[in-house]
Amino acid sequence: MRRLGSTHVNSWGATASSISLLRPERPSRPVSVPSQPQALTFDLARTAIIVIDMQNDFCHPDGWLASIGVDITAARRPIDPLKTLLPALRKHDVPVIWLNWGNRPDRLNLPPSVLHVYDPAGEDKGIGAAIGSTDRKVLEDGSWNAAIIDELEVDPEDIHISKYRMSGFWDTPLEAILKNLRVDTLLFSGVNSDQCVLSTLTDAGCLGYDCILLDDCSATTSPDFCQDATVYNVRQCYGFVASGSDLAKNLIR
Repeated sequence: MRRLGSTHVNSWGATASSISLLRPERPSRPVSVPSQPQALTFDLARTAIIVIDMQNDFCHPDGWLASIGVDITAARRPIDPLKTLLPALRKHDVPVIWLNWGNRPDRLNLPPSVLHVYDPAGEDKGIGAAIGSTDRKVLEDGSWNAAIIDELEVDPEDIHISKYRMSGFWDTPLEAILKNLRVDTLLFSGVNSDQCVLSTLTDAGCLGYDCILLDDCSATTSPDFCQDATVYNVRQCYGFVASGSDLAKNLIR
């Protein structure tokens, strides 16, 4: 019997004369970590990590945020914890999903409300604007600006999704991909924790996913109280807050 599906875990059994809708069984692979508001155990076999917006425009000294005077020190804090955690997760076959801004060059799928966030006076200084040269366009799909920073190694098996809103669930294939991966638990990391990370996490919680914010693997260039409020709201309303470093230690043992 052959398997019919884009992933093994969400595939049918198929022959010329019959179809089996029974999906392959997956043994549980539990792992425990300290977390808030309670200690947490989850199943690595039903887990994926979403890494949000660790891109040159947000995290590189020559990127967009730095060019407009934003201190990107905080945006670079997740780099070292992720450099340790991501390889450990891959060794346990946990899918790594890179969820990044990657806009159309013509910006036809972006409403004024999205453009206004980054260009409030309409001066063409936000998404799609050129930085220094015509081939350096802010968060444009395929550009250096939208690329993942070099410090984070990308594996050929990793999954890449472009997004066009604060939440990665709008106008993207993220939910369809998660269904084909047959995951229940999502680890959240990246920048900015109070904006795109929280927006995506909130939507995931509303869709019924188990949500874990990795506080050392996420950060924001916003004032400190924004990070504090994000951590409070996640543990109070949407899921759990844990340390990616604690998780990595438990995976590497």
